Amino acid sequence: MSKQLKPKAKDDFFGGEEPKSRAPVKAASRGSGGEADYTAADIEVLEGLEPVRRRPGMYIGGTDEKALHHLFAEVIDNSMDEALAGHATFIGVDLSADGFLTVIDNGRGIPIDPHPKFPKKSALEVIMCTLHSGGKFDSKVYETSGGLHGVGISVVNALSSLLEVEVARSQKLYRMRFERGHPKGKLEDLGKVNNRRGTRVRFKPDTDIFGAKAAFKPQRLFKMTRSKAYLFGGVEIRWNCAPELLKGVEDVPAEATFHFPGGLKDYLAAAIHADTLVHPDIFSGKSGRNGAHGACEWAVAWTADADGFLSSYTNTVPTPDGGTHESGLRSALLRGLKDHAERVGQGKRASSITSEDVMVGAAVMLSVFVREPEFQGQTKDRLATAEAQRIVEQAMKDPFDHWLSGNPNQANRLLDFVVDRAEERLRRRQEKETARKTAGKKLRLPGKLADCTDAGLDGSELFIVEGDSAGGSAKQARDRKNQAVLPLRGKILNVASAGKDKLTANTQLADLVQAIGCGMLAQYREEDLRYQRIIIMTDADVDGAHIASLLITFFYRQMPRLIDEGHLFLAVPPLYKLTVGTKSIYARDDAHKEALIKSEFNTNAKVEVNRFKGLGEMMPAQLKETTMDPARRTLLKVVLLADDRDTTADSVERLMGTKAEARFAFISDKAEFANEELLDV
Repeated sequence: MSKQLKPKAKDDFFGGEEPKSRAPVKAASRGSGGEADYTAADIEVLEGLEPVRRRPGMYIGGTDEKALHHLFAEVIDNSMDEALAGHATFIGVDLSADGFLTVIDNGRGIPIDPHPKFPKKSALEVIMCTLHSGGKFDSKVYETSGGLHGVGISVVNALSSLLEVEVARSQKLYRMRFERGHPKGKLEDLGKVNNRRGTRVRFKPDTDIFGAKAAFKPQRLFKMTRSKAYLFGGVEIRWNCAPELLKGVEDVPAEATFHFPGGLKDYLAAAIHADTLVHPDIFSGKSGRNGAHGACEWAVAWTADADGFLSSYTNTVPTPDGGTHESGLRSALLRGLKDHAERVGQGKRASSITSEDVMVGAAVMLSVFVREPEFQGQTKDRLATAEAQRIVEQAMKDPFDHWLSGNPNQANRLLDFVVDRAEERLRRRQEKETARKTAGKKLRLPGKLADCTDAGLDGSELFIVEGDSAGGSAKQARDRKNQAVLPLRGKILNVASAGKDKLTANTQLADLVQAIGCGMLAQYREEDLRYQRIIIMTDADVDGAHIASLLITFFYRQMPRLIDEGHLFLAVPPLYKLTVGTKSIYARDDAHKEALIKSEFNTNAKVEVNRFKGLGEMMPAQLKETTMDPARRTLLKVVLLADDRDTTADSVERLMGTKAEARFAFISDKAEFANEELLDV
């Protein structure tokens, strides 16, 4: 995914409008919008769930795809809380063809008796229609739970066009319907039922909030559902999805049942099955009882040739931004490894290692259960409970010591691996360049690289261009002070389908890695990065887009942290030059060209249209003013959404990987979007 960065500039070479001048602001006077016209009648009071519909971002972080799927997380978290409390043994998730999502459990069921504070309303209606209502504020009802703000299910109700709740309690079935947060009638008594208990929530997100095309993604829901089963081995989760929604979707069955008694260890083993491990065994364990105060479960392995990851959860709620529980894990692993080094007489050698060295290549799953957790933000992305650090540290300390002592050979291999990482970090720090010229001699930079003259990192840019012709224009157009240019020979190797031997032997990629300077995968070092921005600059046509895709795939697979740290960009060169008389403007593509012809020139004007065949055909001055000058250019920043990484990985594998049939299926599925121009290229 990319987001556009556009500078403030006097001139916009892509046909922007001049900013309108602002008139000075005059002080308001009585009778013209002053104090007399600002009265109590102007104070608006939002009641019920109206604040949620007015400002959904305050409650679910926005209205994008992540926020849409957060609705599902809120509903299934309630069912998981019932399971953690020992009242539910199964959860069902059903995505139907009409866009409705249903979550059902066999827990106690939402109370339906009149609420003491609102005797004319059932507790169900209060919970569904009132913010900050629920049974999780008092630990007598739930020792641990994922939702403590009391806004979860009511927010889902507010942001759904239709929502229906069925509750089975005491062998009787009840139902209540809602529309955009408002009840559609009273609680219905549907009579007696046998062999059923629990809650069933069926809802459809409101397109007025999330957009007309908003819909749940089966692949994303499937992975969220499966992860819940890994987090609590005592629950069985049943998945069902309408087959028509799975057209073109890989690795998502129409029906599945999840039950993982092995918990996080099973999950981690599946995630790293193709990686080479530093040691053969996964360090895993648990402390306390799921659902009890202070419970903790973990699984850790170190990979020798891949980047690691740390996935953490609190009361089954994912915490992608980490928090205090992750700090406890890092501290426990560092202390345990240093203690082992002391026991085997290598304390001095291990004295310089840090928690960052220990986490290099570490693949970690961590789940904690704490009473009344504190999160940063309603979406619960980061845990802030100080007690969680102590809980995790104490839970892991002795088991890690025993694991290291009981497996001396693999413990020593792990110690050597971590010490090597620490020594490499220190060596890189010592060898860090003090001047770019000196570093250039040490690194033996590629001969085709036209480096910049400034030694500092701030503001420095590396333009990756296709071919010597484009490289020649770019070298003349650049600012030598802080802009470097590296020409490549056409299309690079597709790293998603090539083997490790081909990748290692490819001189173009070797030159690119050498020029950037920060290494790949587990060897990546942010402090050794030679440029603040890496800018892919290819022709504004289909071939250029293909080359850009190959380069992005390379960085995604081999330097993911380069993207995570915000260093990768795409240049936006023009495809057309439009001229009438002395006036010339540039257009990015055909649609932009047609729009500019209508908006920027007179109806009867004869517009001269020149199509650039490539960057090499552009004069250096044109390339500078449209694409390379920071004051006038447009850049696209390449970003990875934290909550959508699995989907991204699957998409890259499907489109760029070794399975030609997967690409064929994608092309067939998207054939309706192809046009004759693309087919002719």
